[in-house]
Amino acid sequence: MDARTNPGTPDPHGSGDPFPSRRDLHGRPPGRRHPWRRRIAIGVVAVVALAGAGVAYATWHLNDNITKVDVSQAIGTDRPTREPQATKAVNLLLIGSDNRTGVGNTSYGKVVDDPGVHSDTNLLVHLSADRTWATVASIPRDSMTKAPPECSKNAPKSTWVMRQWNHNYKIGGTGCLIRTLEGNTGVFVDHYAVVDFRGFKQMVDALDGVKVCTTQAIDDPNSHLKLTPGTHELNGEQALAYVRTRKSVGDGSDLGRIKRQQAFLSSVAQEATSSKLLFQPTRLYGFLNAATQSLTTDPGFTLGTMKDLAESIRTIGLDNIQFVTVPNETYPADPNRVQWKPAADLIWESFREDHKIGAKPTASATPSASPLTVSPDAVTVQVLNGAGTSGLATQARTALEAQGFTVSGTGNAAPTTGTLVEYSAGQEEAARTVAAAFPGARLSKAAGLGKLVRVTLGAGAENVVEVPNRVGSAPLPTPSITAPEPAPSATPTIEGRAAAQDICKTS
Repeated sequence: MDARTNPGTPDPHGSGDPFPSRRDLHGRPPGRRHPWRRRIAIGVVAVVALAGAGVAYATWHLNDNITKVDVSQAIGTDRPTREPQATKAVNLLLIGSDNRTGVGNTSYGKVVDDPGVHSDTNLLVHLSADRTWATVASIPRDSMTKAPPECSKNAPKSTWVMRQWNHNYKIGGTGCLIRTLEGNTGVFVDHYAVVDFRGFKQMVDALDGVKVCTTQAIDDPNSHLKLTPGTHELNGEQALAYVRTRKSVGDGSDLGRIKRQQAFLSSVAQEATSSKLLFQPTRLYGFLNAATQSLTTDPGFTLGTMKDLAESIRTIGLDNIQFVTVPNETYPADPNRVQWKPAADLIWESFREDHKIGAKPTASATPSASPLTVSPDAVTVQVLNGAGTSGLATQARTALEAQGFTVSGTGNAAPTTGTLVEYSAGQEEAARTVAAAFPGARLSKAAGLGKLVRVTLGAGAENVVEVPNRVGSAPLPTPSITAPEPAPSATPTIEGRAAAQDICKTS
């Protein structure tokens, strides 16, 4: 037998290997072939493993930075419903608090005449359902609006009292602020985020500063900020002083400060979406680390959700992000406060119906697009006439009763437009059945109605139509009364600025 085929025969070359046939042409055992390739392969695997572990750790760390607070109990269950076309839109409330406690906040002292923590910056951000545009609405901190007494989540709106906007946060925290916002606007808030002085400064520093532009010199004795007219790049401490400066610039009002804040946020957006941040992982991580360290959010506003929204904003583009201020006027009882003008509802309507301010809603599913689950004969309705045309509510009552609805009564209401269908918690499906009888109706939750569904007909309201699951087959009475068209009026304009706008332009 050949020595190479005999396992017991030593290698004739004297290597001692019982399997010399397995050596390569250079006489090396198979396990030692190209050791440098093995080392590289092991190194690559190690790098990939470490990189994966690093990403996992970074994600965990950033998530761990964020303080999560569930305020749903403070908001209550009596919340607005969404229009069908707005179900995928996102409304985010951003709150800048004047918290002067904790690391990085104590150097700003105490406000003797109005102690406590206030929401001095209030931004309601709406991201459209198709993620092609966004609007950021600034709510003046000195706004006087109706608010729940003592921030009670169960207080019906008829008992709400006038209160300064930033005192809602002082009295009842984020939950009270959201309840007040939703109650006054009908806009459902999906998420919230609160940042304090320290977090603001850290984010600016993580961007290596933010550029601002001032047309007049600033010499603020309180913050010690001194700027000459022109463009300046500010660090975190200077930037905080800039967005908080009020009395030493312009007319000293909060409204003037809001304009500077919007220009500043435009500059931040331009910096944060620039390639030098997005494509430098170390800088991006530093910014996110700074942003999350002083952030308080709802439990559902996770890092993953933030990432998705950030990607949406980057896709939208700065030209399609608009900053606006809630239209306001002097509050008669106190010239140092403001109240919202009726034009403010143009903003809230655009958020509720998911269309740009002043634009018409896009074609979408009606409230009856999905199958109705409650029969008309299981629903009790009240019909109110807010159109000013005699007999309109009675005519609607007859058409509803012909389809099986129980109508408890009719009456008059304050002048309004369109058709409003109101209902209490638990009656959503009954309200959908009622809304199906009124083309173009909008749905809204209201406390205290029990199982009753209330319909208010205003100028421009459509007459009753058949619902798909009606009871009986008798034809509906032919309507003889039509609601008047809404009175023509000059459409108010709401000034704004695009996020891409030159920061030196004030409007």
